[in-house]
Amino acid sequence: MNPLKLILGSHYFVYFGTLGIFLPYFNLFCHHLGFSGLEIGVLSTVKTAGVVVFPVLWAMAADRLNARKSILLFCSLASALVWSLLFFSREFIPILIILALHSIFYSPIISFIEASAMDILGPEKKKYGASRAWGSFAFILMAVGLGRILSDTSTMFIIPLILGGSCLQFVLGLGMPKAKKKMRKAPSESGLISFFSLNTGLFLLAAFFMLVSHGAYYGFFSIYLEEMGLSTGFIGMAWGLASFAEIGVMAGSDRIFRHFKIRTVLLFSFIVAMLRWWILFMTSSALVILFSQLLHAFTYGAFHVASILAIEKLSPRGGKTVGQAVNNAVTYGAGMMVGFFFSGMFYDAWKGYLFLASSGIAMSGGMLMLFLYWKNAFVE
Repeated sequence: MNPLKLILGSHYFVYFGTLGIFLPYFNLFCHHLGFSGLEIGVLSTVKTAGVVVFPVLWAMAADRLNARKSILLFCSLASALVWSLLFFSREFIPILIILALHSIFYSPIISFIEASAMDILGPEKKKYGASRAWGSFAFILMAVGLGRILSDTSTMFIIPLILGGSCLQFVLGLGMPKAKKKMRKAPSESGLISFFSLNTGLFLLAAFFMLVSHGAYYGFFSIYLEEMGLSTGFIGMAWGLASFAEIGVMAGSDRIFRHFKIRTVLLFSFIVAMLRWWILFMTSSALVILFSQLLHAFTYGAFHVASILAIEKLSPRGGKTVGQAVNNAVTYGAGMMVGFFFSGMFYDAWKGYLFLASSGIAMSGGMLMLFLYWKNAFVE
């Protein structure tokens, strides 16, 4: 196996393994500390707010200075140091400050990995999902395994585990290649103008709606299940099943995109998202909830891979890192930030009705994507 592909797969394994601890259990940890739905929403918003600005700033510096690897190492180490402060904090304001600082350094890491993946894979870009599948596998291991462990121990256990993941991210960063020399040349003005075109703007807006629709899920799904009387073991299994479902899409991405156009996959993902959130609103059945988690294969797995490929096509030469960072900022930054804040404001009053709202938000994004589909916006 190509050693660079092994390093890339390991990066995804550690990054999403750490996410498999954070997403299912950090807000549950805050809930156990006695924080309200609004406070949890604010913490999630602040954690995500950094993704809107800082990945783009770090990426611009990386592309201009050809310093992607150096900045990746610095951000990995700094984020680990900031996270360690949570060992000494249990109050809302200190945790809020720590998460805000952590976001500055942690938020650009994934866009740097994604840009490096495009360089490492070269002409085999459509096999991106096979490398990314290692992240899904790690997410399953951590979400399911930790769910069983937390049935017998405190959610405080997640703090040192996430710190360990950040330290491993730094070690793996030492083996990442430097950006290709073409990255020394900043994207031309015409290239940037073509990137920020109407088609790109509409795509990013649609993707923004997709991630806003995920706010209630990522922010309050675990709390919602616990309040329904389901155990942390079931919660971990539900999160793990979602990640298991996405592995099939990730691993088979090359075949999928040989048979279907990027725009077709994107549009289908929005249709499935509308269905997924409507099911969560309608049901209280554990089995139906588990079934809805299988749809994560499309609302995250297929959508994510298609988005990465779409942005790769839309980005000018010399601005690939910026392109992925902008996509990450608009979707996992602004989209998740709005989704988290909206959910935090209304969770205590709306509970499951948040998922009905999520279905409507996904429909809004789907209408935009339908327009781009008819317009044949992506050159494929």
